[in-house]
Amino acid sequence: MEPSARREEAPLTPREIYERLDRYVIGQDAAKRAVAIAAHNHLKRVQARRVRRQSLIKKSNILLIGPTGSGKTHIARNLADILHVPFTTVDATEYTEAGYYGKDVEVMISDLLLKANHSVEDTQRGIIFVDEVDKIARRSQGARNGAGSRDIGGEGVQQALLKLLEGREVYVPLNVTQAWNKSDFVQVDTRDILFICAGTFSDLHDAGDESGRPLGFGAEDAARRTRRRISTRQLVEFGMLAEFLGRLPVVVQLELLGETELLRVLTEPPDSIVREFHELLAMDDLELDFDDAALREVVRYSVSRGLGARGLRSILEHVMADVMFEAPEHRRRQLRVDPDYVRTRLKGLDAVQLNV
Repeated sequence: MEPSARREEAPLTPREIYERLDRYVIGQDAAKRAVAIAAHNHLKRVQARRVRRQSLIKKSNILLIGPTGSGKTHIARNLADILHVPFTTVDATEYTEAGYYGKDVEVMISDLLLKANHSVEDTQRGIIFVDEVDKIARRSQGARNGAGSRDIGGEGVQQALLKLLEGREVYVPLNVTQAWNKSDFVQVDTRDILFICAGTFSDLHDAGDESGRPLGFGAEDAARRTRRRISTRQLVEFGMLAEFLGRLPVVVQLELLGETELLRVLTEPPDSIVREFHELLAMDDLELDFDDAALREVVRYSVSRGLGARGLRSILEHVMADVMFEAPEHRRRQLRVDPDYVRTRLKGLDAVQLNV
């Protein structure tokens, strides 16, 4: 009985996690492989602790580094769906050092507790995605006279996060506001909570690209293949604490998506934007057909403005605004979106603030 029970609880293999990620996340093969290995090790650690067995497996927290729209949040959200664990996304810029006005870092555990329907057991095996960690870099290096030496929104937050990343029992408020008293908390062990931190670190991506940059046809793809890896030393010089980075052993660098990958993002995943528009208009008995050249116009616009995959939805929502407004009144018709229509709609888009 015991071997069969163990087989039933066998964690997903890295290949299985990768293949499921690959259905929804286009490109970023190296990142998906690294995340799949880290997630597999995380499942093994949780399994070992569940049977109350001493284990040498350490936490495999992840640091995702990549430009805007490269898929950092998308990878984390789909990973949580694959592992069937509670998941929450928090913004590092919302938190301050303890004792100052703003959110304490324990509130992010409270967010996860809320997503887990206040189940402490489920919370303790969940995933917390901490976005914009590059915005909490140390900002007081230049202080010589002691003024401004308290970096309450930068280094102070990194220091406060150390205990959560490493794993220990913390007191978590039952509500997500700061108005909580000492009797309004619950104790949560963060040793098995997987933290995925992400940041653009845009200054580091731009460094060193001025010289030796490939030119000519296919230069963009060549530049992405030859882009230098960001080292730990660069991250420390950027303002990240060495202790903070030491608790993020899995560092994954995502590449900027090119036109080919962005075109696949629009059409291939089961939850792609184009499929969504097809379903929306099908409910009004209207058959929608996107011309390939029209989708390429959308992709080129996103690439030219550096919006990445995140900007595709905002662009397509603007392009399809008139169609979606008039669709319910034009039933049983076939609609084809051609490149000329897309170009016309994109002309005035620069004056619109895109929600990316």
